[in-house]
Amino acid sequence: MKSFTRAFGAVLALRLYAALACMAAVGQATSPQAERYTWRNVEIGGGGGFVDGILFHPKQPDLIYARTDIGGVYRWDARARRWIALTDWVGQDDGNLRGAESIAVDPTDPNRVYVAAGTYSQPALKTAILRSTDQGRTWQQTPMPLMMGGNEDGRSIGERLAVDPNHPRTLYFGSRHDGLWRSGDYGASWAKVDSFPAVPDNPPPARGDRRTPPRGAGVGWVVFDARSGMAGQPTPAIYVGVAVPDIPTLYRSTDAGATWQAVPGQPRGLIPHHGVLDSDGSLYLTYGNGIGPNGVTDGAVWKYNTRDGVWADITPVRPTADHPGGYAGLTVDAQHPGTVMVSTLDRWNPGDEVFRSTDGGAHWRPLSLGSTRDATGAPWLKWGDPQPRFGWWIGTLELDPFHMGRALYGTGATIWGTDDVTQADQGRPTHWKMYAEGIEETAVTALISPPAGPPLISGLGDIGGFTHHALNASPPEGMSSNPIFTTTSGLDFAGRSPAVVARVGSASRGGRGGAYSLDGGQTWTPFAAVPEGSRGSGAIAVTADGGTLVWASQGAPVSCSRDHGATWTACAGLPRPDPSSPRSYFGQSRLTLAADRVNPNTVYAFNGAAGTLLRSTDGGASFSPVAAANLPAGSNGLVATPGKEGDLWVTAGDNGLYHSTGGGATFTKMPNVARADGLGLGKAAPSRSDPALYLVGTPATVGAVHGVYRSDDGGASWVRINDDQHQYGWIGQPITGDPRVYGRVYLGTNGRGILYADPAHP
Repeated sequence: MKSFTRAFGAVLALRLYAALACMAAVGQATSPQAERYTWRNVEIGGGGGFVDGILFHPKQPDLIYARTDIGGVYRWDARARRWIALTDWVGQDDGNLRGAESIAVDPTDPNRVYVAAGTYSQPALKTAILRSTDQGRTWQQTPMPLMMGGNEDGRSIGERLAVDPNHPRTLYFGSRHDGLWRSGDYGASWAKVDSFPAVPDNPPPARGDRRTPPRGAGVGWVVFDARSGMAGQPTPAIYVGVAVPDIPTLYRSTDAGATWQAVPGQPRGLIPHHGVLDSDGSLYLTYGNGIGPNGVTDGAVWKYNTRDGVWADITPVRPTADHPGGYAGLTVDAQHPGTVMVSTLDRWNPGDEVFRSTDGGAHWRPLSLGSTRDATGAPWLKWGDPQPRFGWWIGTLELDPFHMGRALYGTGATIWGTDDVTQADQGRPTHWKMYAEGIEETAVTALISPPAGPPLISGLGDIGGFTHHALNASPPEGMSSNPIFTTTSGLDFAGRSPAVVARVGSASRGGRGGAYSLDGGQTWTPFAAVPEGSRGSGAIAVTADGGTLVWASQGAPVSCSRDHGATWTACAGLPRPDPSSPRSYFGQSRLTLAADRVNPNTVYAFNGAAGTLLRSTDGGASFSPVAAANLPAGSNGLVATPGKEGDLWVTAGDNGLYHSTGGGATFTKMPNVARADGLGLGKAAPSRSDPALYLVGTPATVGAVHGVYRSDDGGASWVRINDDQHQYGWIGQPITGDPRVYGRVYLGTNGRGILYADPAHP
């Protein structure tokens, strides 16, 4: 379910990271003013993405951390029963730190927590070990000279980062591409453990290449045997799992990491996803024949007796050709030796499962049978079905060390938890509820805020999108349906008839990749047809009167429909899709469409890569180039101004911001903007006629930093409305203002969901 966000995030990450080096020089004006804003999530609830790691502190009750692949890390607030985001401070320069490769706690000090941060394995992108001594309220960084892949295959393997329970100054980190590393000063500095056996490197993925799954993920996890040592001295016995097939995958040191040996008798040909040491000396391991979360067709569960060196295969259910999959999640009961739970991974038929044993794996009970699942707070988790799914991509599974009935597991969409898992031991049903309140981990692809009807309609990666009747509650009807999309690529409404809305994307259940609404997104009707050759997705525009749809879909000519998608006619004057680039709409680049918000005959088509603007004056039937548009290549967005015919804005990255009042015949570069990654328009300030502008970028003023800004005077001056604690990594598009509430802005992120902000009042 995260294939889109991986690809979307990688492209966005590389584009924005590279652009940082190209920021325009600032002017001579003073630093822009700042206005205090309150930032909140638009409530979708339930997570919305892959929660690939959960960690209970072994000594302090209710101290729980969760890591996500693109949304950072969270800490559980037991009183509020919500997760608190801990890495919203990550800004544009450090955007790659949003993805959490691993997380670790100091078992002797509840205040210390560590995160291995790095989203993509690209040499130009920053990685670091983040260190906190106040449970993640503040952080220090140690930049690392190696690549991490918090949003790459193998991301639920772990934990790669571990603290020595007897000597907490010592930490180990297992890297994907450069072996085992060690710190002796609470993570402040690191050195490679040269004595550890060489691990074959799995080359990092080429930019945007997801076709060939990697065979390995380097050093996958580190486990200390605390009983082998004493407090104040480095622990002698350490186990390390290697996530590479066809070589020994389990190593042990008995001299605090000075030397290492492959553990004899270990299984071969499989990758250990997790390893957990029970208090009775049993080391449990879950295995798959791939690093996951996709591409796993076989697996097993083994137990290794660290006292006598005996191995035992304790696999609950053997995968078959008809029911392929592996094993991943693994946890033991800290109070009851021999009580162990495991999860399957990538088992789509009949679905992933959690198994529980109270006799060291001799007998197992599946927990899905007879269980109940409560999705209150996140109705979309039902995906249109009567009951929510048990879960997919169950890569992490944990038992509470203080409350033996509580178990949590993460999936590709949420966290499920129960307080009565021990019911299964007597053959009684277990009761699960959504346990992800506060985690908003969606990748946002489109946002519109019409002047009437619901305040916001969203398009998302992997979970489609929503019509938001309220900003503080998950939409009760769930995802936008009829059809349900996996990923929405385009949204638009009619400027003079805002109840007419259209959306396009990839349909997960029937449909043709597009739908329209005549009641502001409350109900939807699928397009009855698609342009010839269309594979859905792409960009959509709705003319001002709601009478025409213009769709630039994948694989088809840009086409218009005057009957809500019942029939389509190719638009004249626009290039045909490039057959060598099946995902392109306009040569090799994505085509942006924008309908004039006043004149129903005017529609614009913008090739940002080339800086080429075309215009239709016959409702999309034909397009022709706009003379002397004077836009730079590398532009990234086109916005039409509500209520003003022919009024256009173009964001051009490090080339700044451009404005036209003549339908694009000429554009004026705004002198006070050095960089423009996204622009949204909202209700005008009191006594002003121009709409409020909301910019993701950098004003051309001394001391300006990349952030979110508002202008009430048409871009002549700017005030910063976010702050250093609310930066959200790589941000740009989408962003929009609210046409009904002055000062309100909606911001889409790649991993922290939809944010909205209002001016803070004393």
